[in-house]
Amino acid sequence: MKKKLIYFLLIIVTFFMGAASNFILFEYYYKPTTETINKTINEIKVEETLIEEAIDKIYDSVVVVETIRNNKIVASGTGFIYKVDNKKGYIITNHHVISGGNAVEIIFSGGKRAEATILGSDVYADIAVLGIDKNNVTTIAEIGTAKDLKIGSTVFAIGAPVGAEYGGTVTRGIISGNERLVATSLSGSSSNDWLMRVVQTDAAINPGNSGGPLVNIAGQVIGVNSLKLVDEKIEGIGFAIPIDDAMKYVTHLEKGEAINRPFLGVQLLDVTETFALFYNNIDIDDDIEVGAVIQDVVKDSAADKAKLKKGDVIIKMDDKMINNKAELRYQLYNCDVGDKIKVTYYRDKKINTVQVTLDKLEEE
Repeated sequence: MKKKLIYFLLIIVTFFMGAASNFILFEYYYKPTTETINKTINEIKVEETLIEEAIDKIYDSVVVVETIRNNKIVASGTGFIYKVDNKKGYIITNHHVISGGNAVEIIFSGGKRAEATILGSDVYADIAVLGIDKNNVTTIAEIGTAKDLKIGSTVFAIGAPVGAEYGGTVTRGIISGNERLVATSLSGSSSNDWLMRVVQTDAAINPGNSGGPLVNIAGQVIGVNSLKLVDEKIEGIGFAIPIDDAMKYVTHLEKGEAINRPFLGVQLLDVTETFALFYNNIDIDDDIEVGAVIQDVVKDSAADKAKLKKGDVIIKMDDKMINNKAELRYQLYNCDVGDKIKVTYYRDKKINTVQVTLDKLEEE
């Protein structure tokens, strides 16, 4: 009985000692002081002020882009003025925003409308450059860089999420991912045939935001909004083309110059496109699970000169593994015309390697 009483007293003493220790720790170490609370509030106010200033800085450079065909609006998106000279102002938007029309109109932040000219556009970069009368330019967006982006950095997007009625809508988020490779279809088919290098954000990006700026807290453009993953199970995943990538193409497009890309000279299928393989009378081994299958070879092309042929499965370019046709095209377009590359392919149950000198892409 005496031992039980001692154990009971020990339990009570231990309990109160623990409670006292927790109280002391909370009161003197963990309890937010008035100074800490005020500091946090001030930091929030500073960030909000910076965002407001950044929005003011770029807002009037952002425009609504309406694509017109046969006097009807067939698509709408966003763009931003990045340059002006003694003749015109220059606007960046997405290729897919303007590709379906034969005329383009711009709506400025104040509601004024003006005609725009398509100076240049590229489907693979998904970038287009428009020209407008220089007298319509009031503000030019400052171009930043996406090279030093940090995960968690505050960003915002400005655009027209459902058309001109909601033009100038601002959404806020953070950088959720960097250097992402996202598969997409350029042909509108169910098979992805292109990879885009993108910045990921949770700032709300809807279809009408396409072509608009993704902006950092300094008011600088760090991306061109382009894509959003749409699925009932997915929320807050949007993508922007890094501004550094976009500007490489812009310097050519604003002059009306075509983007020179290397040409391998093959039409491709994925190993998973079983019906298309059957339809084209191509039979590959069941144990081949990845690679880009050659559907056809263009006569006198680089591939033809290297003796690649229908049914070959390309599995590697130089030291880069190729899982599908989208990856092959992405790796190919990172090369230059005239480059010599090593192509590894599967044929007749054997792995072969050949050197290919890349031609200039004329038409694909």
